[in-house]
Amino acid sequence: MNLSHWEYDTWFKEIDFTIVGSGIVGLSCALELRRKFPDSKILIIEKGILPQGASTKNAGFACFGSISEVLDDLRTHTPEEVAELVRKRWEGIQLLRATVGDRAMDYQQLGGHELFLKKDHELFLECEAALERINTLLQPVFGQPAFKLNPNTFGFQGIEASVITNELEGQIHTGMMMNALLSKAQASGIHLLNATEVLDFEEYDGAVRVYLRGMDFTTNKLLIATNGFAGRWTEDVRPARAQVLVTKPIPGLKIKGTFHLDKGYYYFRNAGDRILLGGGRNLDFKGEETEEFGLTDKIQDQLHTLLKEVILPGIPFEVDRRWSGIMGTGPLKKPIVLKRSDRVAFGVRLGGMGIAIGSSVGKELAGLVQAS
Repeated sequence: MNLSHWEYDTWFKEIDFTIVGSGIVGLSCALELRRKFPDSKILIIEKGILPQGASTKNAGFACFGSISEVLDDLRTHTPEEVAELVRKRWEGIQLLRATVGDRAMDYQQLGGHELFLKKDHELFLECEAALERINTLLQPVFGQPAFKLNPNTFGFQGIEASVITNELEGQIHTGMMMNALLSKAQASGIHLLNATEVLDFEEYDGAVRVYLRGMDFTTNKLLIATNGFAGRWTEDVRPARAQVLVTKPIPGLKIKGTFHLDKGYYYFRNAGDRILLGGGRNLDFKGEETEEFGLTDKIQDQLHTLLKEVILPGIPFEVDRRWSGIMGTGPLKKPIVLKRSDRVAFGVRLGGMGIAIGSSVGKELAGLVQAS
C-alpha cells in the first residue's frame, strides 16, 4: 500500500502509542494515556469492523463471582488472594461506571442470583453452609454481607427451592458502553483504524515496527490488548469461545436480574423483555478452545433445552439471534499486565471478567509505559 503524504502525516507519522485491540481494555488504556500525556499521538488498531473479541459480544454482566465460584477459587488460592480477586472486580466495575456513566451504558443493579439444579444438591448444601464464612471474608470489599439465601420466586423448574442472591450485581448494555467509550476516545483525538489486522511486530533502532497487511509503520510504544487473541504472542493465553442467544420479546416477562447456573457454566439475564442466555463451554472444552467464531448444534441445543425446561417452562418463546465471543483464559485467574520490554507491553487474559476488570486492566497497562 502506497500512502499519500496526507495519509501518512495524519495517521502514521511520529506515533507515540499504538494499541492493538479496541475493546474495553484498549479503549480504557487509550483514554488513560490521553489523560497522562495530553499531547501524545495515539493510534488504536482493530482487526474487526467492530471490536472483535468479547467486549461487544458478552452477556452484559457487571458481576464479580458467584458463591460457588468463590468457593472453587478457595481450593487453589489463599483467602487473601480470593478477596483481592473479588476486590479488583468490584473496584473495576466502579471505575467503568465512573468513566462511562450509568445512563450511557444502561447500568441497572437488579441483583444476581445463583441457581442450583436438583442434580447439584450437594453443591447447594456446600454453598449454603459457607454463606457466613464467605460473607465475612468479603465484608471488607463490599462493606456489607454480599450473599443471601432467597426463595425461588421466578418460576424456574428443576432447581432447588432456594437461590443465593447478591444484591450488588448489575447488568449493562454492552453496545451502549462500547459506543460511549469510542465516543470519548474519538473526542479526545485518539485515532482508530478498524478492519485492520496486526500480523506481527518487531523492535529495532529504538522503535517498534508494526506489520499490517500490505504495509508497515513505526511506533514509539506498542500495547497489546487483544485478550483471547493474544496467544500468537504469549503462550500463557488460551482462547475460549462462548456461545450466546437472545429470544424475541416475551410479553409479560417477569424475570429481572442476572442468573448463574451449573457452577457458572450457564448464565442468563433479562435484556428488556427478552431472555439472553449463554454458556455450555463445559460440554466441549477442547472444541471451544478456539479463536474461530461459530456455533455448534451440541451447545445451541442445550441452551434451547434450558430455556424450555428450566427458565421459561410453559412459556412460548422464539430465538431472535445467536452469536459467539472469544474470551482469554489461562492457568491463573489473574490477568496478564506486564512489560515485555521498554517498548512493548501486554494487558490480556481477562478470564471472562472483562466488564468487571477491563477498565482497570487498561488503566494499569497505560501505567507501564512512558512517553519518550
